[in-house]
Amino acid sequence: MARLYVLQGKWIDAVLTFITGGARSGKSARAQCLAESHAGELVYLATAQAFDDEMRDRIARHQADRDARWRTVECPVDLPEAIARETGEDRVLLVDCLTLWTSNLLLGEHDFTAASRRLIDTLAQAHSPVILVSNEVGMGIVPDNALARQFRDMAGRLNQQVAAIADRAELVVSGLSLTLKP
Repeated sequence: MARLYVLQGKWIDAVLTFITGGARSGKSARAQCLAESHAGELVYLATAQAFDDEMRDRIARHQADRDARWRTVECPVDLPEAIARETGEDRVLLVDCLTLWTSNLLLGEHDFTAASRRLIDTLAQAHSPVILVSNEVGMGIVPDNALARQFRDMAGRLNQQVAAIADRAELVVSGLSLTLKP
């Protein structure tokens, strides 16, 4: 079955592409479509961890959407290291997603400031196109508990840092991509 997002998907000449939007907005589909329109090797950097059946099903659906051209690298915490290791000529990296990476760091009590600094430094040195997906978490109500507010603040700061260094940034709403930064 043809998908509507395919109509928007054409490879763009950007080293670093940042795609954000709400939950279930079509961010991952947009990122995948952009990557698949590139002729090179495709590497999916997965940050999700399957702690329950629902997440296992969600991960399986994402995997089923990718064809044989994709190679998956699981990196729930060591994302900067995976990007540094996987970057290369004629290769596209798709990071899905920064939001889950942030929650993994928070819940694992890792040093988020140091990890995000490593990520930004690694992205600045990437030798291949990198497409990063992240939820826009700041458009809703202020969370009612400290952990949720801490997460929202961490994710928002990381999104700002990545968007600042990105060559291209897009907001996906209802499956439609809006260019934020050419």
